[in-house]
Amino acid sequence: MLHSTGEMQFALIAHHETVTNLRLVEAAPAGLETTLMSPADALGRLGPGDVALTRLDLLSTLDGIEPGTWELARLEAEGVRMLNRLRTLLVMHDKLLTARLLATAGLPHPKTRHLTHPRIPSALEPPFVLKPRFGSWGADVYQCRNRASAMKRLEVLSARGWFRKHGILAQELVPPLGRDLRIVVAAGQIVGAVERIAAPGEWRTNVALGGVRRPVSPPLAARELALAAAAAAEADLVGVDLLPTREGGWVVIELNGAVEFTDDYSLDRDVFTATAEALVAAASEPRREPLAALA
Repeated sequence: MLHSTGEMQFALIAHHETVTNLRLVEAAPAGLETTLMSPADALGRLGPGDVALTRLDLLSTLDGIEPGTWELARLEAEGVRMLNRLRTLLVMHDKLLTARLLATAGLPHPKTRHLTHPRIPSALEPPFVLKPRFGSWGADVYQCRNRASAMKRLEVLSARGWFRKHGILAQELVPPLGRDLRIVVAAGQIVGAVERIAAPGEWRTNVALGGVRRPVSPPLAARELALAAAAAAEADLVGVDLLPTREGGWVVIELNGAVEFTDDYSLDRDVFTATAEALVAAASEPRREPLAALA
């Protein structure tokens, strides 16, 4: 996003012209000329005093983040005000770091173990979920109800390139109720939400697996938890996925560092306008201290 007076550049850094990226650019407040930049373009065009929202996504191979992290680090070092800084982006995309962050913050999240070899530790008791560290779209995510099925599934997954590079996560199973909430938080404000309903015969709610979205007004407890999770990650724009529990509570299941959303997410106002305005306002706020180290 380029400031019309030339005093400041405000860029959205991403590799793809997704619907969400384009709609965010279009929704910039009056007086801002919008632009989508690749990391390389941003490095050549932005400087001290400029602002950028980072929207690097996960690789489709599930073995890490899209290229451009070096450029993001350079931009921040050179004085560009980064929204969703590199450290925050890594914490949101890497589910192992997400688990450590949420545990440190005392927020509800399934117990998570990192496995680097195709065997199940004796202390790890089913049921649990196996998933990639850098996963999305519900790909290669499986329930394991007993040790035999877990060993068989782990043997298959251990041949994946992402497993050889990053290992796998074994995460405590939150009994699935066939639905979840995704809440979009921008600059400490809830700007959008949907309820996602799993497809018939499917326990995962991902739209990529046939799940459907429907508008929802999240309950207060879910709103408070989403805001707390976003604050713990120091995220400027994040999708917080919450699973309902049988007891009526909520558990943070994932943080989405390049969250995609649609008009269905709108609450009391258009979700794209609300997001863009919140982020532009955040750009004028003092820079926060870096995240504490995650051991």
